[in-house]
Amino acid sequence: MIQSMTGFGRAELIDEKRKLIVEMKSVNHRYADITIKMPRRLNRFEAAVRNVLKDYISRGKVDIFITYENLAEAEVAVRYNRDIAAEYVKYIREMSEEFALQEELKPTAIGRFPEVFSLEESSEETDDELYCCLEQVVRKAGEQFAQARAAEGENLKKDLLDKIEDMRKLVDRIEELSPKILEDYKTRLREKLDEFIQRNDVEESRIAAEVTIFADKICVDEEMVRLRSHVDAVRSILEEGGAVGRKLDFIVQEMNREANTTLSKAGSLDVTDIGIEMKTLIEKIREQIQNLE
Repeated sequence: MIQSMTGFGRAELIDEKRKLIVEMKSVNHRYADITIKMPRRLNRFEAAVRNVLKDYISRGKVDIFITYENLAEAEVAVRYNRDIAAEYVKYIREMSEEFALQEELKPTAIGRFPEVFSLEESSEETDDELYCCLEQVVRKAGEQFAQARAAEGENLKKDLLDKIEDMRKLVDRIEELSPKILEDYKTRLREKLDEFIQRNDVEESRIAAEVTIFADKICVDEEMVRLRSHVDAVRSILEEGGAVGRKLDFIVQEMNREANTTLSKAGSLDVTDIGIEMKTLIEKIREQIQNLE
């Protein structure tokens, strides 16, 4: 299966204790560049989350947004901090003796001092329980993300197969034109040398030699053979599937090199026009390949 590097996935989990939402979106990138934004409460799980994401991502710039809300009704308890209260009482009595103050200590007065009484919230949610839920949501989002990329990848595959077929047809056209180009050149050469043949008895072998030299200069047989080979390789890789982006990128570079050589050898305006079509088509293929994982 071929996957695009553009995709989106979203999943959420809501129960009586928590609300977790994971969103993933990606664009093209040469390597795997993953950015995760999550609440501080979940930071300790980042390495584990990245490890999970390896099952769904091999290339692309991926942004992941995780939101978390604790919905559990926390148990609130009042805590009496006896040691702190004792410190307050101790120092108040020392002040009374040192400055000859008459101060009647009352519990209600001491209780107003900071930290004598405090409220504590307790939750039964453990890290293991929270991560189990987080992993579940990450995987659901990852599966949806992978499905979106796969669907887009299939569309790209069809488009690339159509373009590769167009490339094969251009190769066919150049191969069909090659004999005609040589024959036209031979005819023009005969016309130019006709008067010399009549007056100076130029040998037929001279014309054959000139045609051979010209044919060597404009022969693109090797380039066409290699282009056909590249076309077959692209089709085979697309059908094989998997992470094909880098392989195809290399082959397209080779196709572009053969097209450049064909243009430099063009012996007619028709071949030049086809060579330009090839270059344009190869660029379109290259752009589409950049979207593949």
